[in-house]
Amino acid sequence: MTPDPISILGAGSWGTALAIRLAAGQVPVALWGHERDFMLGLARERGNSAYLPGIAFPAGLVIEPDLTGAIGFSRDLLVVVPSHAFREVVRNIAPLLRPHARIAWATKGLEHGTGRFMSEVLEEELGTRYPSAVISGPTFALEVARGLPTALTAASTNPVFAHDLAARMHGDTMRVYTSDDILGVQLGGTVKNVLAIASGITDGLQLGANSRAALITRGLAEIIRLGDAMGVRRETLMGLAGVGDLILTCTEDLSRNRRLGLALGRGTGLEVAVSEIGQVVEGFNTAREVVQLARRHRVEMPISEQVYRVLHEGLPPRQAVQNLLAREIRSE
Repeated sequence: MTPDPISILGAGSWGTALAIRLAAGQVPVALWGHERDFMLGLARERGNSAYLPGIAFPAGLVIEPDLTGAIGFSRDLLVVVPSHAFREVVRNIAPLLRPHARIAWATKGLEHGTGRFMSEVLEEELGTRYPSAVISGPTFALEVARGLPTALTAASTNPVFAHDLAARMHGDTMRVYTSDDILGVQLGGTVKNVLAIASGITDGLQLGANSRAALITRGLAEIIRLGDAMGVRRETLMGLAGVGDLILTCTEDLSRNRRLGLALGRGTGLEVAVSEIGQVVEGFNTAREVVQLARRHRVEMPISEQVYRVLHEGLPPRQAVQNLLAREIRSE
């Protein structure tokens, strides 16, 4: 039996990688992106050389340059766009949705300017009439596209939708777990981007493996403290979407957030560093939103606070490290 189809909205590296992996597992997939000429180029080359060079599209992957066509392809939509574009995409699809549509997203981060999680943006734009889910975990798009082993979490308060997503994504090289802790899965996938910038800064400053290990450990403590204040489950934050994603993003140079931190630690200016990466660095805007979220919940997040000051207040990276080391002694 052919699996149910799915439409992926967002043709960057992550959206394309998910489309490739699903289509390779015999799931009919329509991939849409907001730049029509770019999508027509993908259709001609049967690949996405801009983001995933050298990886051919499976036969079951349909390139759909028209949003109406993508929405009509499947009842299930997977939104994979940067957080700053999420609300606009949801608003654009609203009048096109089928009555029985189901909407998932693999976008990480908080909305710039409002601090909203993507689940909150979705509810503000569409209400609660459509089943929704979030997909997250320790993943690099290139490795997923190549078919290297990967594990993810699909979280939804609708267990049928969570299972349906997991079943379609599950395969020889991908294992998908289900959860109902939507907020916890989003929180882990959000704060880790800020901490990855911090990890890159320490390595860019050549502060050693001890510093990196301490930063990751204390960064996890920050995530857990904020999670406790927000009522998410600790086991979620100790799972794939929490500590798993944190370790990956803080230690591997495929992470754009870590690369930004590395550049800053080595003395590269912020604008130059962002330009050289050439793709959205979610942690840049997320740092501001995470700090504001922590302040609203009266939670101390000193590492995130220092990253925010480096990115948005011009604090020298080495001074940020000194500020952390100078904090008063306390119990762990």
